[in-house]
Parts: sequence; structure tokens; C-alpha cells
Amino acid sequence: MKITKHEHACQVVEVAGKNLVIDPGSFTLPLADLMDVVAIVITHEHDDHWSSTHLDALLALNPHARILGPAGVAAAIKDYTVEVVAAGDTVEIEPFTLTFFGGKHNIIHESIPVIDNLGVLVNETLYYPGDSYTVPDASVEVLAAPVGAPWLKIGEAMDFVAAVAPKRAFPVHEMTLSAIGKKMHNARLGGVVDAGGGDYIVLEPGESLDH
Repeated sequence: MKITKHEHACQVVEVAGKNLVIDPGSFTLPLADLMDVVAIVITHEHDDHWSSTHLDALLALNPHARILGPAGVAAAIKDYTVEVVAAGDTVEIEPFTLTFFGGKHNIIHESIPVIDNLGVLVNETLYYPGDSYTVPDASVEVLAAPVGAPWLKIGEAMDFVAAVAPKRAFPVHEMTLSAIGKKMHNARLGGVVDAGGGDYIVLEPGESLDH
């Protein structure tokens, strides 16, 4: 499995020459004519996790790619065919096995509605929670760990990483942070991963992790 981080929350997972795209949102730069995409997972409807620009470009080159997301995503992006998935579902799209967890976005503020959100476990290896602290009922080899967001408190993010206890982790969802903020938050999450005997790897956009 090759995991390539892109800006903010977007990741591209490659297995056996096929690609899975996760959360290609408005903070993410174009994905450079990405081919062999079999599926696109959108964890929730906020536009930093999906954009019509990305979906149109991906589907133009990969017209048979399936889009999966929770009911809130299907309701919000009606111009696209979204396969609705829910917590507890497992979907096979060769060569990927996708298992979904959670159900709701983390609370931002009591005045802001709580929307649907799903975490996804890919091939029993990579787990990405979307905008939540949902801990999967499964062991996690690699964690894409949110490090900065309006809903995120670093102490809670540290507790989440400790609960997941991944063997390897890398930061995502960091475009709202300054360079100093990224360094500080990465140090906090990295310390938790290290204390659990894992490795914390800071990937920059375009960099990959092989697992």
C-alpha cells in the first residue's frame, strides 16, 4: 500500500496499480490527472473535504469511479451519484476493502448543526476518522491523524491518538494552522505515538508512505 498525502485532508491510496481518493476538498490542489481511480470516499459534506472541481476532474478521467459517503454527503452533493454508507458497513471495491465507523462530525459549537461523518479503514491498514475522534473497533497499522481544525482541541486529539494506538501515524487536516502551529501540534501528537511504541512521520503534500 502506498499512501500519498495531499493538501489538508486529501489522501490517495494505491494498491496493485489502482487508486482510492479520500476527501479531495477545496483546500487541496489539483490531483495531476490522476488515473486508475476506482473509488472516492467523502467523509462528510464540508467543502474542505470535497469540491466539484476535483470530482469533475476525477470522473472525467475515471468515469466508473464510485463515490461513497454518509447520507449527509448524498443529500448535499446531488449532482453526483453517491453510494450511501453507514457505520458498520464494509464495501469491497477491488483491490480495496473499506470499513466505516462513527456517524457524526465532532461538535464545533452548540450553534452549529452536527452533520454526518464517517471514518474509514482501508484494507485493515489505514484509518482516517474524517472530522471526528471515532476510535475504530479494529487494530490500526497507519493513522491519518487530524492535527488542526475549528473542532479540534490538541489535548483531545492526543487522547484520540493514544486510544487508537497506531503503529505509524502522519498528520492531516492542518491547513488552518500556521507553520509554528503545525510544528507544535505535530510535536504533541508525535510524542503520544512515540510513547505507544509507534512512529510519527510528518508528510508534506506530495510525499508518500509505503506500508
